[in-house]
Formats: sequence, structure tokens, C-alpha cells
Amino acid sequence: MNEPLVRGAGLTATIAYAAAIAWLYTTQPQTVAQVTGGLTAAIGTYRIDQPSFDDGLRFFRAGQYPEARAAFARADTAERDARTQFYVAYSFYREGWGRLYSDDALFGKGLAAADKAIALAPGGRLVVEDADLQMHSADELRAELQRGLTRDASDFNPLRVFRPRK
Repeated sequence: MNEPLVRGAGLTATIAYAAAIAWLYTTQPQTVAQVTGGLTAAIGTYRIDQPSFDDGLRFFRAGQYPEARAAFARADTAERDARTQFYVAYSFYREGWGRLYSDDALFGKGLAAADKAIALAPGGRLVVEDADLQMHSADELRAELQRGLTRDASDFNPLRVFRPRK
């Protein structure tokens, strides 16, 4: 076999291997589904499971937020769809919201999901047109979640019990 051809093939394989290692290091997928989803998203063929997403929306609208998150996790196993991650974050917001206080653990998970949705959105801007929601952009949702995690003097305002849930 021709020596320059073998060297060229070896160099190509080495560069491809280094690129794969760099991609794994930067994205840090936690499961095999996230690895395969990331690869399919990189070449533009990633799709969510639409029936599971529809189940998640049905649970979400019925106020069954843990069930909705489970359905959304089935729909987006690689966690690569911005809209699905937005609904996951919104479900954490709705479940953690309270008239007297907000659940910091749920709001923290919601903030992480909102950050993920923003990172996945083209240009970092995500707007979901859903008439059942009062917050339509991931930035609004993220700000509301951050507001729920901060402690200030307005937390002691007795009129706070009349504030609406978004």
C-alpha cells in the first residue's frame, strides 16, 4: 500500500478521534441517549417523540407536573429540544410556586432547565406561543424563577398572598 495514503488515513482518523473527545468534553453528556441525541442534533436529524410530548402537555395543563416532566423526559431523552426544556422549567415553576413562599429546590431545578432551554434556542432567544401560559419567553421564566430564589424585604409584605401565579 502507498505510504502517504496510509499516513493520510491515520492523520484523518486521529483528527476525527480528537474532535470526538473535544465534543464529549465540552457537552459532557450524562447518558448514552444524550450522546446519540447530541450527535443527531449536530447533523440536524434530532426529533422529539411527539406523542410523549403531547402527553406531557396534557399532564401540564391538568396540573400534574411530575407526570408532565416524566412525559417530557420521554419525549426529549437527549435533552436537546429547547421548547421541551422550557415546559420542564415551567412545570418546576408551577409546582414550586406558593402564595406564602416558593420551593427553592424546585425553583433551582427550574432555573437550570430554563438555562438549558436558553442555551439550546437559536440565538439564545426562545418564545413559546401557548395561550395557556402567562410567560411566553424563556427569559421571562428565568427572571421569575430567579425572583423566587432571592430573599428581600418584599418577601415579608402581607399583600404578597394576593399576587397571581403566572
